[in-house]
Amino acid sequence: MVKNTTLDYQSKQVGTWGLFIGIILIGANLRAPLTSVGSLLPFIRDDVGISNTLAGLITTLPLLAFAFLSPLAPKIASRIGMEWTVFWSLFLLTMGMVVRSYFGTAALFAGTVFIGLAIAIGNVLIPGMIKKNFPYRIGLVTGMYAVIMNFFAALASGISVPVSFVFGIGWKGALAFWTILSILAMVIWIPQIRRRSQNTRAKQVAFKKSNSLLKSPLAWHITLYMGAQSLMFYTASTWVPVILQSYGYSSSSAGWMLSLMQFTVVPFTFLIPVMAEKMGSQRALSVSTGVLFFLGSGGLFLGHHFLIPISVIFIGIASGSAFSLSMMFFSLRASSGQQAAEISGMAQSVGYLLAAFGPVLFGALYDVTNAWTIPLAGLLVLSCFIIFFGNEAGKNRLLDDEHRPLAEQVGVN
Repeated sequence: MVKNTTLDYQSKQVGTWGLFIGIILIGANLRAPLTSVGSLLPFIRDDVGISNTLAGLITTLPLLAFAFLSPLAPKIASRIGMEWTVFWSLFLLTMGMVVRSYFGTAALFAGTVFIGLAIAIGNVLIPGMIKKNFPYRIGLVTGMYAVIMNFFAALASGISVPVSFVFGIGWKGALAFWTILSILAMVIWIPQIRRRSQNTRAKQVAFKKSNSLLKSPLAWHITLYMGAQSLMFYTASTWVPVILQSYGYSSSSAGWMLSLMQFTVVPFTFLIPVMAEKMGSQRALSVSTGVLFFLGSGGLFLGHHFLIPISVIFIGIASGSAFSLSMMFFSLRASSGQQAAEISGMAQSVGYLLAAFGPVLFGALYDVTNAWTIPLAGLLVLSCFIIFFGNEAGKNRLLDDEHRPLAEQVGVN
């Protein structure tokens, strides 16, 4: 009996580590296929013979795919299980990268859409997987997952051009190179598709019947916090170099300032979830992200050269912190893995829709006014909204608490 118990414990530990490694590898796949495009875009445009507008679609289409599929991913998972859904998303991701690289101009865009749809599923379901399988290590696992995601995003952006030249495989081979990661993740994930569990179905159905997330103020606060921080990050990533060049920076120096912002993101995507998990309320953390966004945007607004490095660091810290806090809210505010996936789908759908159109609106404001004053003032206003939504999302409560009698909610906040 003791021997069997020991074997069961060891088997469970191996399974837990396998799941953890699988989640980490999935994180590595959720940005690299997208960020690998940026530095290769001039080669793709010239080789295929497309306009700059069409070339820009290669980076915009995945964000639109995120917005479209994110609300549907939990529904797919509820039918065939999270594990199977994640596996098939990895398969679709691999096929998308192959199609994008080797089957012509139309397939370049079709494969890009496939990649966006596949990544949307991972974006939405991984917080639910973490909630379901690591309920006492949500902060640590979320932090590791977010760090790996951002690390490989930066790595893919930096090495895609060298890979295309060093190995003589061109832009097509450089984009397809990242199938190595997705295939590895699929292989590691295979044991997980046998572990599908239905033990939360009754609770999920009860929640869906009595309450829709669309009617939940807390769900909307989380969603708008996620959306506002996504809008801020993608707008800054797109326009900071252009803004700085208008202030007299060289293109190289402006690029280094953007790199400084992006590298600042990475450590905070790990630190903040670990801190947040130990706190009863995350209001102080989430409000501080809005304050840092405000200070960073304010520094850009003023335009003084000695403020610029501090400003981009503040925006980087706020972006890394706000992104990982959003991921944490999906788990911390949900009562089950499926509910975490539902709120993740809702929030990321709105968030990436804003992210797709935000930089366009920011640029349009500049075109209309011929100055950065109004667009940057808009970022200051957006920072205030992040403070408000962060304060509400950070309160120590569950989505289910909104539907309990008032007497049972005393002390929640």
